[in-house]
Amino acid sequence: MTRYTDILGSIQFYLFLAVVALLPFPQIFLRYACVLWFAAWLLEGRWLRKTNFQSPISNFQSAIPFLLFGLWYGWKLLSGLWAADTAAWASQAERYISFGVMVPVGLWGVNERYDWRLAGKVLVWSCVCAAVFYPILLTVLLYHREIIDTTHWVANWDYSSTDWWYFYQINLSHVKYRLILDSVLTLGILLATRLWFTERKGLWAAVTALLTGSILLSGSRQAFITLVVIVVIALGFWLSRRMKKTYAAGIIVLALVVGGIVISLHPRIQAMDIQSEERIQIWEAALQQPADYLWVGLGGGQDGVSLLRAHSHNQYLQELREGGIVGLILFLLAWISVPLCASKKQKELAILFTVLFACNMCTECMFARYCGVALWSVGLLFMLLQTDAAREQ
Repeated sequence: MTRYTDILGSIQFYLFLAVVALLPFPQIFLRYACVLWFAAWLLEGRWLRKTNFQSPISNFQSAIPFLLFGLWYGWKLLSGLWAADTAAWASQAERYISFGVMVPVGLWGVNERYDWRLAGKVLVWSCVCAAVFYPILLTVLLYHREIIDTTHWVANWDYSSTDWWYFYQINLSHVKYRLILDSVLTLGILLATRLWFTERKGLWAAVTALLTGSILLSGSRQAFITLVVIVVIALGFWLSRRMKKTYAAGIIVLALVVGGIVISLHPRIQAMDIQSEERIQIWEAALQQPADYLWVGLGGGQDGVSLLRAHSHNQYLQELREGGIVGLILFLLAWISVPLCASKKQKELAILFTVLFACNMCTECMFARYCGVALWSVGLLFMLLQTDAAREQ
């Protein structure tokens, strides 16, 4: 029996590496890898072991975020009882099931002492491959438009412009949703930076620069702002350990000013017109919550054409729309609790991890997509594994 579980345990870790490697690529492959990962976990029977409940939930404080996310998750499922459109709620069942499955499997991965350094390198190099793959793919499609006309997943692409950068920005989401890809790249930067301090500094510095350039190339304003914010926060952590906090605070303020100037120079931000900005109009529509559903929401999945006429493009507004004020409060409490309840060794990475998702959720519904749920679960696992307590298990 021990040999059986050891073999399945090894298989499961390699399947997890497959999930990590596929995060930057089309989510159809990611789905298959996640299903196999879960199947190996189920067959191994780790969920029957009492010891699997000892980490990372070792005390009540560390359990708080998971309890709050559990309440939020339960509320999303429960909302199907009063959903304004039960068919729309049912169509989103996959993301709810995925969240309910992947988070526990990720937590138990901590107990199996997944090698975060190896997994981190896999994610970083997968991001590098994606940074090379997508420009090549889009270039080929730009000059071979007959492929676009005959391939169902790119049939609606906009290739009216010969501007390559425009083509890349507009059409990237048809292969891999742009903001989630940028979030994967940002997580890759965080991991590459941590590897930078321990080994082969020149290599990881070059990788970090390449991934940063890829985020800029995608043209996503929110991803660019998120990256700047994370760099400033990470700089603050680094400075606070090396000089007086007064000096560190002064440098951080200066970094914020410089970061603001850099953000203002982004071409899409300079060209933005608040009055005609489509996202602003969508957010205004999302705030038009029917009075009868103000507290409990319209039910999960209520972002379709019939109710909103557009995707809300904001996870917080989506939570308000789907779960009402109650659902939004549970969601916010769960997110705030992640860095607040993190152990001292986890604190810095927990803050960066939370900021990464919190910022990007301002302009997109990360949890409305399977790849967003998978990224959150994998990112959480990386955060938990990079602690002495988890590595000593």
